[in-house]
Amino acid sequence: MIILAGASGKLGGQIAAQLRARGVPFRALTRADFAGDAALRAACAGGRCVVSALSGLRPVIVDLQARLLAAAVAAAVPRFIPSDFSIDFAALPRGPNRNLTWRAEFRDRLDAAPIAATSVLNGAFMELLGGQAPFLLRRPKLVLCWGDPDQAMDWTTVHDVAAFTAEAALDAATPRVLRIAGDQLSARGLCDAASAAFGERFRVLRAGPLALFAGMIKVAKLVAPQPDQLYPPWQGMQYMHDMYAGRAKFAAVDNGRYPALSWTTARAFLTSMHARPGVG
Repeated sequence: MIILAGASGKLGGQIAAQLRARGVPFRALTRADFAGDAALRAACAGGRCVVSALSGLRPVIVDLQARLLAAAVAAAVPRFIPSDFSIDFAALPRGPNRNLTWRAEFRDRLDAAPIAATSVLNGAFMELLGGQAPFLLRRPKLVLCWGDPDQAMDWTTVHDVAAFTAEAALDAATPRVLRIAGDQLSARGLCDAASAAFGERFRVLRAGPLALFAGMIKVAKLVAPQPDQLYPPWQGMQYMHDMYAGRAKFAAVDNGRYPALSWTTARAFLTSMHARPGVG
């Protein structure tokens, strides 16, 4: 029995689908399960692993996950997979990237708890290349770059993250951190992938050095802080900055841990995006 929190979200829903496809019984936690600590503990009872795909601000990532962690420990669940799906935030200073700082704060609590834990880190979700973040500018056929255009970055689709997480939930011998990437491409590599996928020549737009980008982020925070938003513009900018800076780049990946899994490249993802009605 896998206990799944956040099954109504995009990633959580796909993790649920992957568990279902494997014939694995799971219990998706509901708001009623979180109504009280006793109810949450009862909801975790009998679980082999708690998987958190929760998404939100600090009250969710730190406080609500802490309650889920306490319930898992009280119910004697042996393993916990937190909602860490991101770049390698342990390699980053705490503070500038607000959302990742919250994950680091929860990691401290998780590491202090008497339970085995495994974080799945996937770089950036490849779906960001579809327009949610300005890495790839489709109409002007540009790839936006800050700093070094040859700095490699880690990218993984939601589907591939979900499939790997489902396997990790069933694997009792996982290490503390598992790192995966469907593709590892720089701005120049993204240019080549987009050119091949769309059949048009893309080029790199070098917007400026990382120091200039960092200054723009500070201005954006002052002008539009939006503390109640999960992804205000400056948060997305900070994530891009961390990726282009290369500090959180995976030195090695664990893609081969489950050989039956296949991985979506950026070129394949962009090709499928181009084939969808209304795109391109």
